[in-house]
Amino acid sequence: MGGARHGTAPPLSHRRRATGLLGGSFNPAHRAHRRITLAAIEALGLDEAWWLVSPGNPLKDGAPDMAPLSARIASARAMARRAPIRVTAIERRLGTRYTAETLEKLVRLYPDRRFIWLMGSDNLVQFHRWRDWRRIARTVPIAVIARPGYDGAAHATRAMGWLRRFVRPASQARNWTTWRPPALVLLRFRPDPGSATRLRAEDPLWFHAYHQQALRDPVTRRCID
Repeated sequence: MGGARHGTAPPLSHRRRATGLLGGSFNPAHRAHRRITLAAIEALGLDEAWWLVSPGNPLKDGAPDMAPLSARIASARAMARRAPIRVTAIERRLGTRYTAETLEKLVRLYPDRRFIWLMGSDNLVQFHRWRDWRRIARTVPIAVIARPGYDGAAHATRAMGWLRRFVRPASQARNWTTWRPPALVLLRFRPDPGSATRLRAEDPLWFHAYHQQALRDPVTRRCID
């Protein structure tokens, strides 16, 4: 399942669909993205997940190794193939720069869907640095996926100090559509050592082939336009 037309999500339907949102640079997308997404789909009872490929991460502005959006979209589409995962650059179309803005617009645009934000515990470590992070938590439930080496730091963060009172049992994860935000669930799956940093170190020019592929693929181009 690839990107949606014009970088948006699929058309509205009459049935509310449980949808996970995983945002990131996907620089490049790798198997850990896919595995944690599929595990979250199962644990949370999701109909599908959307990968929101960011046009630019405010916490990584000016990063010299950030690949073009076209290549990152193409790598995400390749990694999401034959899975209930949709790849989109909808933030570019919406003109949103921060996650809080994106979520509020998505909730308004797609009232027939229930969204839950998916994030790794590595992102929870810096969540308090995100613009309006409390507003994010008040907009949609959040599922935090454990990542090796980050659990201790994640539980000691400023954000977790505020969020801790809203933590729900993992055994009730499939009930998340009934939760009123703020609501947080901590999920633990078999760890995957996949890392975009490692992939870039092994092949700094990884994006060349994906960029050329994107130029030939009309679906990928529509995700970006």
